[in-house]
Amino acid sequence: MKSQSSYDPPAYIPLGMSDSESAIVLRNEDPPKQQNSVDGPVQWSSGICACCDDMQSCCIGLFFPCFLFGKNAEFLGSGTFIGSCMTHFILWVLVNTVCCLLTEGLVLGVPGCFVACYACGYRRTLRSKYNLQEAPCGDFVTHFFCHLCAICQEYREIREKSADSVSPDLSLAVVTAPPVQTMEPGLEE
Repeated sequence: MKSQSSYDPPAYIPLGMSDSESAIVLRNEDPPKQQNSVDGPVQWSSGICACCDDMQSCCIGLFFPCFLFGKNAEFLGSGTFIGSCMTHFILWVLVNTVCCLLTEGLVLGVPGCFVACYACGYRRTLRSKYNLQEAPCGDFVTHFFCHLCAICQEYREIREKSADSVSPDLSLAVVTAPPVQTMEPGLEE
């Protein structure tokens, strides 16, 4: 049975050499280069305000943000479509409306805070999954000030990345029937 690990033993240090001398020797050596590694977080495939690039996600995000948020959460595996969609609907539409009606629009930012707290976790999950930068701002700030644009950007990113690694949720499997089989009479001996 073969071992799947890629263990590299530590460098040999002779008994007469101290730890500080070995550190000098190790610093002079070139560190081993890893293949297929990324130096740091990568850029998003589209900007936060790139709505004109994809009018479909822009229109859905503007008129039905709960639907788009539910689709993002479902893809990330962080929740079900219905559960995430309904939670977003309650936080975004109902709390905003009630707060706006009761305070005559003075405390409109408070419900946005609830939605941003809920949505920034999904953005953080998406960033860690695809090793994306925390841009243009932190996850909470992005959702607090540009919530609709943020969920549209997340949707575009998921669609862009899933096109490379064809997700079973986004494409249908092609099923073909086997050919017709017939029984032929056998020879009796």
